[in-house]
Amino acid sequence: MSALYLGLISGTSADGIDAALVQFDPELKLLAAATRKYPAQLRERLLALTAAQAAISLDELGALDVAVGECFAEAAVELLAHEGIKAGAVTAIGSHGQTIRHRAMGRHPFSLQIGDAAVIAETTGICTVADFRRADIAAGGQGAPLAPAFHASAFASRAPCAVLNLGGIANVSLISGTQPVLGFDTGPASCLMDAWIGRHRGLAFDLDGTWARSGTVHSDLLNTLLEDPYFSAPAPKSSGREYFNLDWLDARLGKSPILPADTQATLLALTVRSIVDALQTSVGEMGELLVCGGGVHNPALMADLSAALAPLPVRSTSTAGIDPDFVEAALFAWLARERLAERPGNLPSVSGARGPRVLGAIHSAPR
Repeated sequence: MSALYLGLISGTSADGIDAALVQFDPELKLLAAATRKYPAQLRERLLALTAAQAAISLDELGALDVAVGECFAEAAVELLAHEGIKAGAVTAIGSHGQTIRHRAMGRHPFSLQIGDAAVIAETTGICTVADFRRADIAAGGQGAPLAPAFHASAFASRAPCAVLNLGGIANVSLISGTQPVLGFDTGPASCLMDAWIGRHRGLAFDLDGTWARSGTVHSDLLNTLLEDPYFSAPAPKSSGREYFNLDWLDARLGKSPILPADTQATLLALTVRSIVDALQTSVGEMGELLVCGGGVHNPALMADLSAALAPLPVRSTSTAGIDPDFVEAALFAWLARERLAERPGNLPSVSGARGPRVLGAIHSAPR
């Protein structure tokens, strides 16, 4: 049997831990996958920590690191138990952890993920690779997005194409097949829409974009949002909830008498416009746009993207053989494999690093 790897990630939406069991030889195959929800209280605290001015004690940070690590380990154990696969059959786990702050610019750039990998290795009995961003940042890179290198490998046969991940933040990979792979975060995908509907309707997300569809796009507000310098900044660039959050939105709303549903409609339009503008200014020849992440299940978002990019085909990554909900988890399984093989996991053309770097810290399985 081909070597098995297990990828774990909780994205910027912090809606749960995605676990994916993957084999790569003779070709990439997603064998099994599942999502394990965070306990509600833990998720609320994690989301609060992503706010730009959030405060936390060292004691709480240390405890959260272990608590998240325990949840990640349980997600891995549950998936393997469900599939009847013993820990010894898995070569390694690649764990992204939970990002609580990403500050890739400034005098001392950093990206902080929690989810103690030693706890994961000890609990599962499987070698665990984690902490994938630091080496790239130390080499002068953004440490993000990490996905383009994997996208270039997984979707090479579809080139020229672009791959769009619609999580809390949207990131795009541009795969020409002949030129260096490019990629960057385009801006918010669902993070602002989720936060806005949470504030006004107490919901975790806007199911099917129904609330956004009930409102009308406010063009003046949309233009104000798009004036943020992030959108026009050149790559390499990356972002997160510490930047695009309700404080960011409130500062631009001011005291304008805009209905909440109209603001939601405008936030959906912001996601679409920022992605479309980024693609149109960065892409040469492109045969299709492959979409993954939770946003692929929002028909309003997908319909508006398709209309704005027509006649370019906009398709789920399922058409290329990978479940769109677990592309990111498969990425971290792939990064674990690359780390054990001592192969670089970054792309300097994406992150801006000084060169290729082997990514990740290895936590050996207990003997």
